[in-house]
Amino acid sequence: MSKPSALGNVIIEAARKAGRSLARDFGEVEYLQVSKKGPADFVSNADHRAEDIIYDHLTKARPGYGFIMEERGIVEGSDKTNRFIVDPLDGTLNFLHGQPHYAVSIGLEREGKLFAGVVYDVAKNEIFWAETGRGAWLGQRKLKVAGRRRLEESVFATGTPWLGKAEAYHTRFAAEMNVMTRTVAGIRRYGSAALDLAWVAAGRYDGFWESDLSPWDVAAGIVLVREAGGVAAELKGGDLLSPGSTILATNADLHPLLEKQLKKAGAAVPNVD
Repeated sequence: MSKPSALGNVIIEAARKAGRSLARDFGEVEYLQVSKKGPADFVSNADHRAEDIIYDHLTKARPGYGFIMEERGIVEGSDKTNRFIVDPLDGTLNFLHGQPHYAVSIGLEREGKLFAGVVYDVAKNEIFWAETGRGAWLGQRKLKVAGRRRLEESVFATGTPWLGKAEAYHTRFAAEMNVMTRTVAGIRRYGSAALDLAWVAAGRYDGFWESDLSPWDVAAGIVLVREAGGVAAELKGGDLLSPGSTILATNADLHPLLEKQLKKAGAAVPNVD
């Protein structure tokens, strides 16, 4: 059994602290559903509180490290080689509706490469963690991506374009569903990219894809998948942490098969990008 490094423990503790704050706020959400404005404002405040907790903990433990944070944006540090990438509440819409599927996600980029990641499933009290060279773990259980090799036997997760997104995203997603529902055993949409990637690492999903995610949505999960023996790459060959990228994460056998199907769907809507 591998244990987190001192740095890994620092990240895990930050995620746990933020998770405790979110759990308290989550217990209040159901009382706010009568107000249209109230729940949205409340969840925004819960998000900010969790991010403040993470920022305070990490800056004290690792002064000088930089940050990319969903709420604060880019925070430059004196240490230019280390940067935390933080989503204090991934699965905000689930949280808003009282659905217990949301997470804290903290990744660490070191010298331009993703090095460590923690995804904390608050409702289930599951800590997924990974560090380069140490493997991926759920608590004390070592994780490995699923070993299926046939698309028709595999279940994949994805995310759907939401209200207000450009029409091109909806068009592309419709094309992807048209291809994928005819190709794979099943498709799931649970509303948290960080947990989708953690579940790929744990073998609960055979793979995951989604377009137009932010760095804080995927940074920690990418480390988990890779350290669990999987492949996480940008569908068009670009940088996964760049805005507008499309992530594809699965095992090495399914990756080219899934990539082929998604590109087939993209070819059906050539003007989507």
